[in-house]
Amino acid sequence: MKRVAETLEVSRSRLAERLGSRPRTRPPRYSKAEDERLLTLIREILDERPTYGYRRTCAVLNRRLAESGRPGVNHKRVYRIMRLHGLLLARHSGKRPGRAHDGKVIAIRRNLRWCSDVFELSCVNGEAVRVAFALDCCDREVIGYVASTRGISGEMVQDLMLECVEKRFGASRTPHSVQWLSDNGSCFTARDTVEFASWLGLESRFTPVRSPESNGMTESFVRTFKRDHAYLNDRPDARTVFGQPAAWFEDYNERHPHKGLRMKSPREFIRSLATAECPV
Repeated sequence: MKRVAETLEVSRSRLAERLGSRPRTRPPRYSKAEDERLLTLIREILDERPTYGYRRTCAVLNRRLAESGRPGVNHKRVYRIMRLHGLLLARHSGKRPGRAHDGKVIAIRRNLRWCSDVFELSCVNGEAVRVAFALDCCDREVIGYVASTRGISGEMVQDLMLECVEKRFGASRTPHSVQWLSDNGSCFTARDTVEFASWLGLESRFTPVRSPESNGMTESFVRTFKRDHAYLNDRPDARTVFGQPAAWFEDYNERHPHKGLRMKSPREFIRSLATAECPV
């Protein structure tokens, strides 16, 4: 034993331990009787929503089970099934910037703060469609949007503001002050836009320069919208893409589960809680 250990350049005690130990066997995988049926439904959901993780997949799965009169399942069970079959998303490994952002963008009630931003949808032929939208910071519903194959002007932002006020309040002015949070783009900071917002009852608020995280709700929405809708559809040219955001926004409002809304979509949250406070 000593010469063997010296030849292999390992500890004699370690070699004796390995020779005397029994081969380890893995315990059988834990499973339940209905896992195969759930796996079939999970695969159907992921075929439609390949960018969904296990929590959103669980929310959609429970929605379908409820429609058929069957009991829902726990998100841990969905995680186990997806992990065993390699259906989980890859973990995010990017590093966040070191700058701290302690402000709260989330509002405690609906129609207290709306946030707005502009993003671009690129096309295969090199054209682009630019979209400006407004989001409620409580229920996360996309209230309205405007699109253009050119830049977003101040007049278009004013049209967006008026559309949002009319949709939410059924009038041309708000019954109380509503904050309008945006970055420092010229279409938002233009004097005519700020004055028009004030006339509507909107209070213009702007994020610090070079600090997109201060309007993190819109930044997060843009990433989600592009990942779950724009990047999963063909975008050959601007003419084709121009008419598609309306259906994508509607799908997001009606179907997209949101962690901040107890895994309900914005419209589900509005219908279930009406004017109740948001879960912050």
